[in-house]
Amino acid sequence: MTVQGIIDRENRFMARNYHPLPVVLARGEGVWVWDTDGNKYLDFLSAYSAVSAGHSNPRILNAMMKQAQTLDVPSRAFHTEILGQFVEQLCVVTGMDKALPMNTGAEAVETAIKAARRWGYRVKGIAKDKAQIIVAEHNFHGRTTTIVGFSSEPLYRDGFGPFPDGFDIIPYGDADALEAAITPDTCAFLVEPIQGEAGIIVPPGGFLKRAQEICKKNDVLFILDEIQTGMARTGKDFCYQHEIDKPDGLTLGKALGGGVYPVSAFLARKDVMDVFEPGSHGSTFGGNPIAASIGLEALAIMKDEKLSERSHELGEILKSKLNALQSPLIKEVRGKGLLIGMEIDPAHARARTVCEKLKERGLLCKETHETTVRFAPPLIITRDEIDWAVEQVAETLTELSRQP
Repeated sequence: MTVQGIIDRENRFMARNYHPLPVVLARGEGVWVWDTDGNKYLDFLSAYSAVSAGHSNPRILNAMMKQAQTLDVPSRAFHTEILGQFVEQLCVVTGMDKALPMNTGAEAVETAIKAARRWGYRVKGIAKDKAQIIVAEHNFHGRTTTIVGFSSEPLYRDGFGPFPDGFDIIPYGDADALEAAITPDTCAFLVEPIQGEAGIIVPPGGFLKRAQEICKKNDVLFILDEIQTGMARTGKDFCYQHEIDKPDGLTLGKALGGGVYPVSAFLARKDVMDVFEPGSHGSTFGGNPIAASIGLEALAIMKDEKLSERSHELGEILKSKLNALQSPLIKEVRGKGLLIGMEIDPAHARARTVCEKLKERGLLCKETHETTVRFAPPLIITRDEIDWAVEQVAETLTELSRQP
């Protein structure tokens, strides 16, 4: 079947909830992927940070296959040896007290919301059904109806209401607004340390530290969503480590699944996690042996291959090279580690057009919010591969700048 035939079939039978670039991928290895015609591309998106260890990572595949051939999914109705190892290592690496494994990032966030509310009622003493959670403008925490209900992005909300109450929105990175929004009914502040889907938006320096201090002073849980930024993506094992010791709650996902399996978790201090009892929350697949084995290996790879150090070093190189391009199309380059956004001046070009042109040169990335090109390659990428990628970006911007 032709490439267009494959795309047409997908469009015929699939809901159009994505707008992919016109390429049909068939194989991946490391930082490279190939399409059905055999063309080779450098993956500069890594499935929105999920493939941090590279495509078809042999250690991840070995852990998955070995476990699948031994014990697959018995559900949480029974104990398994591997689950305890996984959650213990998660707590050791993050510094948190307890973990609750789930599957997708949205499920981890939903778990955090339930934990925060119940903690607010049972520990803080908030009146029944009055608990409020503060979130940030332009947030992206997932796609469930509860989560899109507290989004400020109209596209995420349109046609999906009515939405539940219980959320207050403040400007992102504004600690004064956070302090002003807190009331006796506030149980938590849920925020991304860097907003990924909003366009790689980095808050002012010191924001996380001050936000944590404000939350502690007011007996409010400080919960960080590190589904995109965690697992070495920003130059630290977890983005919060740039400023603070640890939050009260933490959501992880994406790279925790090694790029091959949905693995997520909510982690928190003991008094927060102890609000759950048997029957109050659960997941058939959450924490299954295959997921636990993959998660354990993903954590091991992060340490063994020094992915945080690589992310920091190579991210600084990538950012400096992009800044040096001095193209009129570039309004700003921002980010930490290997999570970088290049904002395109809409007076010159659309971010989508830049991505389409880069695809023709063998570099795959994706636009976000119309004006930003997101660069988030697998963390195993090399200096030479980054140099090659920047060359493609430079030539593409030059080509577009010459067009009317």
